Amino acid sequence: MDRRALLTFAPAALLAGCGFRLRGVPEFAFKALYIAAPPGSPLARELQRTLEGAGGALRVLRDAQALPTADAVFELLSEQHERAVVGLNASGQVRELQLRLRVRFKLRTPQGDELIPDTELLQMRDISYSETIALAKEAEENLLMRNMQTDIVQQLMRRLAAVKPR
Repeated sequence: MDRRALLTFAPAALLAGCGFRLRGVPEFAFKALYIAAPPGSPLARELQRTLEGAGGALRVLRDAQALPTADAVFELLSEQHERAVVGLNASGQVRELQLRLRVRFKLRTPQGDELIPDTELLQMRDISYSETIALAKEAEENLLMRNMQTDIVQQLMRRLAAVKPR
């Protein structure tokens, strides 16, 4: 019994000894964040949902009238969904595509002081393509775009949490 208990708790002891810990609730240097983005932006909606679901005391504002109460302003400068052909077969038919999601943003105080300067994040995925299963490939493209968007939102969360109070 002693040996089994030792083997059970050994991995936990090793992980604790190396400094590993689960990522907890992000803590932000601001209490209220205004998201300045186009109303139809899927990335802004996902960012808002993720920030609100993070479990902290952060208030997320989208109404322009609430801007004066914000401690920080997240500006989504651009959000581009791109699709490029990167491979053709011998007869000139598309065989491989590259999907890109390019996002530019900055974080500032309501007075205009930059907390995060104009920054661009880029996610890319390659996908094979076949005309015979075009509908399935379209669904796969949509899924990959959503995954890239989620990855960028997670990067944004880490960058927002890394901002130091001024």
